[in-house]
Amino acid sequence: MPLRPPLHLSPLDQQLSAGFAAVRAELGVPAGYPEPALREAREAAARDVSAGRLDARDLEFVTIDPPGSMDLDQALHIERRGSGYRVHYAIADLPAFVQPGGALDAETHARGETYYAPDGTQPLHPRELSEGAASLLPEVDRPAQLWQLDLDSSGELERTEVRRAMVRSRARLDYAGVQRQLDSGAASEALLLLSEVGKLRQERATARGAVTLNLPEQLVERGPDGSYELTYRAALAVEGWNAEISLLTGIAAARLMIEAKVGLLRTLPKPSQQSVASYRRSALALGVAWPEGMSYGAFVTSLNPEVPSHAALVRLATMLVRGAGYVAFDGTVPDDAEHSAVASPYSHVTAPLRRLVDRYTGATCVALCAGEPVPPWVRAALPLLPEEMASADHRAHALDRAVIDVAEAVMLAPRVGEEFDAVVVEADAGRGEVQLRNPAVRARCDGQALPLGREVKVRLVVADPATRALRFALV
Repeated sequence: MPLRPPLHLSPLDQQLSAGFAAVRAELGVPAGYPEPALREAREAAARDVSAGRLDARDLEFVTIDPPGSMDLDQALHIERRGSGYRVHYAIADLPAFVQPGGALDAETHARGETYYAPDGTQPLHPRELSEGAASLLPEVDRPAQLWQLDLDSSGELERTEVRRAMVRSRARLDYAGVQRQLDSGAASEALLLLSEVGKLRQERATARGAVTLNLPEQLVERGPDGSYELTYRAALAVEGWNAEISLLTGIAAARLMIEAKVGLLRTLPKPSQQSVASYRRSALALGVAWPEGMSYGAFVTSLNPEVPSHAALVRLATMLVRGAGYVAFDGTVPDDAEHSAVASPYSHVTAPLRRLVDRYTGATCVALCAGEPVPPWVRAALPLLPEEMASADHRAHALDRAVIDVAEAVMLAPRVGEEFDAVVVEADAGRGEVQLRNPAVRARCDGQALPLGREVKVRLVVADPATRALRFALV
């Protein structure tokens, strides 16, 4: 096979790559795997793990992920069930590959999750597993935790079962491609049902009081030529519908574990009444109608970030959904068991290739549905997982933010003194935050009486790659 020619990066792109590497080193993001863990991963990848599993290879699963993804945690198939629906959701079965107490197990606990940067990832599991034997790649047999979720005609969950199975995905799809198929009418029955069930689940979420922040994602993307670009990316409709299947599974998992009084939940405290009242006053001040009787969650979900005043309110809403964490329990269900943004008890269970905790919650639910004791290795780890995941989440969020800071400072350094069109999305005494349309930047802005939710002109006054500082001033 011919070697790919090396990329000839511009000085700016070289500076960005160096900046990303420095951020990873600063945050202690792991690089490479120790040989004992790699050896265990290779041995696990070569093992036959099919014994004792349900044969579900007749189900026509597909995966839907960003283009080029190889770490495929979930595969989906939906069919009609009378007037309702049956969702088959296959989740990569990591307990089949990771030996409790081994070198690989220890390394995954040290990492906690996969770390993403524009120039590559540092995976939770070695690529022999995460992009190979454990990934639900197309046209190969794979072990999975197979969830069967029965819904009524309104999309409400009626019955849950999860079993160890062998599955075979038929296709590796991406969001844009699926959206095109749905929009053109060329989608398969299963994808049409994803749209149907996804919309019903969104309706159920609104009725529960769930909150969806429609904030465009700020990204640093790398092109095929190695160049970097700052962009905003709004989610496609199909991404929301697909996310509802994952949320549905997390809700089902939480119910199983709460009933058995053992497991681990993802929680988020409710915003205080005072915070919601203050938020309502902000909407009134910005002239955004909040219909009588509409819940806080429904109002936030209805906002369109393309509208300047709405963009400010979406940004403000992020302040009301802070404090997410994990709560482990064994014998007694915690008092604060709900995730307020989901408006339900909820557990992370659908991304075990990329998130440590999902290996434990998945194994717990498999055991509970089989009428078996929760494995001792799971029970022993439960009390430790919340702190381990909090540390991993902190590092991942810091990496995400630092990568954006590097890109903004490096790309804008030559443009100090220029003026830009922006929207004020946060305002306080003498300072706030603005969101530029082009380039895709959100940053501090100085100025008295910044007009929240209004379009303004700002001047770039600081862009320092060394400190990753970026600051604008109101013109």
